[in-house]
Amino acid sequence: MVGVDEPGKQPAYEDDPQVFLSSIRHLPYRRRKLTNPKFSFASGLKLRAKYSRSTYQFGKRVIDVAISLTVLVLLSPLLLLIMLGIVLSDGWPVVFAQRRVGQNGQVFRIFKFRSMVKNAEAVLAARPDLMEEYKRTFKIANDPRIFPLGRFMRKTSLDELPQLWNVVRGEMSLVGPRPIVEKELEMYGDQKDIYLAMKPGCAGLWQCSGRSDTTYDERVLLDEQYYRGASLRNDIKILAMTFLAIFRREGAH
Repeated sequence: MVGVDEPGKQPAYEDDPQVFLSSIRHLPYRRRKLTNPKFSFASGLKLRAKYSRSTYQFGKRVIDVAISLTVLVLLSPLLLLIMLGIVLSDGWPVVFAQRRVGQNGQVFRIFKFRSMVKNAEAVLAARPDLMEEYKRTFKIANDPRIFPLGRFMRKTSLDELPQLWNVVRGEMSLVGPRPIVEKELEMYGDQKDIYLAMKPGCAGLWQCSGRSDTTYDERVLLDEQYYRGASLRNDIKILAMTFLAIFRREGAH
């Protein structure tokens, strides 16, 4: 069986009869293989689990904390500069927190630099067309709520630097599925247990496979692919490819 997101588009996946054991958690799930050429990096990841779950999780946690703390210290002057820029652009606050669903269904508050105007909800309420677009895709192209500095931060992913503190706290990982709001779990259908088995990540296959240019069904497929091939080697590859995608500003809105 193959899956096509829209008529005439390249199939996103086909059913895969092979059985894979994940380093994260063993779950019964619908096995699908990515077939769309735009996911060549994701589909090319080695899928055989090489570690026991305890070894993988311990190694992943050590890397998460070590890299996150190092980056926060090294980039502290940049963080202060961004905070000053936000204050000058649109006042306080400079950081905002939103509810997200994490591993095992734990709800946590994710931190980001504020990139939207303070009356963002009123701006959205005044545009029913944008409200409908957001309800359908949980994103808005050319979002009018974003102020100029915020748009630059989003294109370069600088707005997500505070998430490194979520990583240090153990709520997120450097690599994993994109953190979602509670309503988005419905979009995962029978694959939601795969998302809930993992810690959300700052970087991931979604971020290095087109980002905002991917459909939601494709996001679910990419999360499934990461689950199947979870390994420290793949995490390092995904981190490198995510930085490259950010540098090229691929799929950034």
